Amino acid sequence: MARTRFKQCPPFDLEITDLSHDGRGVGHREGKAVFVTGALPGETVRVEQTGRNRHFDEGRTLEVLVASPHRIEPRCPHFGTCAGCVLQHLAEPRQIAAKHGVLMDNLQRIGHVAPDQVLEPLVDAAWGYRRKGRFSVRFVEKKGKAVVGFRETNPRFVADLSVCHTVIPEIGERLPALSALVDSLDGKRTLPQIEFIAGEQGVALVFRHLEPLSADDQARLVAFAKETGFAVFLQPGGIDTVRPLWPEQLELSFALPDFDLHLAFRPLDFIQVNAGLNDKMIRRALELLDPRPEDRVLDLFCGLGNFTLPLARRAGTVVGVEGDAGLVARARENAARNQVANVEFHAADLAKDLAGEPWMKAGFDKLLLDPPRAGAAEVLAQLPLKGIRRIVYVSCHPGSLARDAGFLVRERGYRLVAAGAMDMFPQTAHVESIALFEK
Repeated sequence: MARTRFKQCPPFDLEITDLSHDGRGVGHREGKAVFVTGALPGETVRVEQTGRNRHFDEGRTLEVLVASPHRIEPRCPHFGTCAGCVLQHLAEPRQIAAKHGVLMDNLQRIGHVAPDQVLEPLVDAAWGYRRKGRFSVRFVEKKGKAVVGFRETNPRFVADLSVCHTVIPEIGERLPALSALVDSLDGKRTLPQIEFIAGEQGVALVFRHLEPLSADDQARLVAFAKETGFAVFLQPGGIDTVRPLWPEQLELSFALPDFDLHLAFRPLDFIQVNAGLNDKMIRRALELLDPRPEDRVLDLFCGLGNFTLPLARRAGTVVGVEGDAGLVARARENAARNQVANVEFHAADLAKDLAGEPWMKAGFDKLLLDPPRAGAAEVLAQLPLKGIRRIVYVSCHPGSLARDAGFLVRERGYRLVAAGAMDMFPQTAHVESIALFEK
């Protein structure tokens, strides 16, 4: 929503009664909602107005006059500037409670449904968990140096990070060295981003560059890789242009020990960010879906087999479908390397007409789906659900889950048996959740 021009009012005091989906405190002034950065429910804060819209105003906390008992000192020195995580001032048990509240509110307000059972929230390590991410890079002329970090709360700027406590320590504690490396390059003005991803074999960095890097720059990158033990990849164009710089060969993978599986992936592939939470999430998904040897299970948005292959350890047959052909190829490779024979994978755009897809014509007993933020409305509307007794829906956006839950309950004859939040991204406002539906 576009902001209107406004005459800034003097600072004012405000009682905060709620927490928004993006981690801001919510209060009301003259009958109008005010979203306040840095404020928590139960607090009274002094607010500087930063924006005005027709239906709500925005502000930031100048001073906490009455503090919440759940307020804590943020661990990160960049809190309030970096937008990477916005809930560090809230005690961790209250963070997941707030995310649970967002989930339940969305289910009621958007989907007009409520679960019969509320699942215990899933949590794991609150710090040093992020094994995949993307840093923005910018050479700042006024500072005369390169800056590597996440975006600031004002997204036009890149936060100049000395450390990041949510990223795995191998990366989070080396940000100054990474910035110094970029600063040493002749092509430092042509590097917009660096992606990182970690497997059991180590950490890979992918340097996106808009112009060819000189031989000297490549030599500096190789020296950095040898010094740190990181693998360095270059990306001059799209995802298909990624190539290793050093070492020449590296196989990345992660283990799912509960299912005796190792899943290989490439540096820009999607994997779940939080390894410990991913293990717990898979276990819960299988507990809820309860695959049996006689079951034929469909796994939609299957990626490289994160749920599909564990399902195949329990079910009779599993079919995984994914829109990214590269991930489908990796999923098939993972099935072969783990000697899983009762699974098949198909590539298909799940937001388009699927009538001609052969896998659509086969019946299924159970369904698991893990869609992107947009949800699964298109595929659920055309999927033959008649024989599917049980559905487990893993969601990274509570709004789209709520919308799809309303459809399944009111239009397709399902009951929302259980739902609960999962803290895949501690310290952030991101809400991951899981839900069980039964006929």
